[in-house]
Amino acid sequence: MESRPVSIKDVADRAGVAVGTVSNVLNHPARVSSATRERVQAAIDHLGFVRNDAARQLRAGQSRTIGLIVLDVGNPFFSSLARAAEDCAAENGSTVVLGDSGQDTEREARYIDVFEQQRVQGMLISPVGDVGPRVEALRKRGMPVVLVDRVDAQRRCSSVSVDDVAGGYMAVRHLLEAGRRRIVFVGTKASFRQVADRLAGARQAVGEQEGAVLEVVEADAMTVLAGREVGGVIARRPAGRLPDGIFCANDLLAIGVMQAVLLIRGLRIPEDLALIGYDDIDFSASAVVPLSSVRKPTELMGRTAVELLLEEIEGPSSRRRQVIFDPELVERGSTTAAVRAAG
Repeated sequence: MESRPVSIKDVADRAGVAVGTVSNVLNHPARVSSATRERVQAAIDHLGFVRNDAARQLRAGQSRTIGLIVLDVGNPFFSSLARAAEDCAAENGSTVVLGDSGQDTEREARYIDVFEQQRVQGMLISPVGDVGPRVEALRKRGMPVVLVDRVDAQRRCSSVSVDDVAGGYMAVRHLLEAGRRRIVFVGTKASFRQVADRLAGARQAVGEQEGAVLEVVEADAMTVLAGREVGGVIARRPAGRLPDGIFCANDLLAIGVMQAVLLIRGLRIPEDLALIGYDDIDFSASAVVPLSSVRKPTELMGRTAVELLLEEIEGPSSRRRQVIFDPELVERGSTTAAVRAAG
């Protein structure tokens, strides 16, 4: 027969006090004499009682938990961001509960529902699509929300993001300055604002360079495997149709493309093909050819998102802050032969 959890009433019976006295020992110990506190604590230790903070917080209508919803927890960018958010939350007496939407709007909506039902302090959301109406409804019900890696153009809530148009421009400008003119952009569906912005920046850079052309190739996902599939298709092209520069919408795609073009076609990187990614995840520097990338301040983004949320929890304001960080170009051997030789 399964034993039931020890209840506060069990503790009260063991200590010979009222349930209210046990509650006071747990929540307002100064109201109880030291002798009674010791008796209650002895009962707690003997029975192995564990307080149910979730139930207590629900009754009080408050929590010390922050809900974080990311697009893909398997992407090192989001796992690093989540770790930074957890560190900042812990420093402020809160914890972070992570939800992975898997880039699925229905799954994202379920996480939002669960977090609201659990009365979290607030939510950090890296949205799949347009969550504006949902965010507005949450805020009207008193739930603070901060968007992560996405600007809220209508300023319905605060947000933390990177200028991805500038990042896309920076990546392709780098390829062009290395003498590349046949550029391929590898991304995924344009409904992702970040991908669309990076492509817009790439188009801008190509438009400024006479003789340069940009081809867009859509991958099934933003993963290494999807990058390998795209890279395989590109590697099997006739010599006259090969690009001399590839910009991938994230580093995972770029690593997959690199693996394919090296193994299938034996192309030399960067001599035959220059390759650059985006995010500058930890794996980029240790790729078989160190990968050039556009760096986002991941840790700073995670910490800033939590700080904005806590500001709003402590003193809700009509002012919505849109924090936009500048990206940074990181040159490595996949685009610059001199860098590769030095490494």
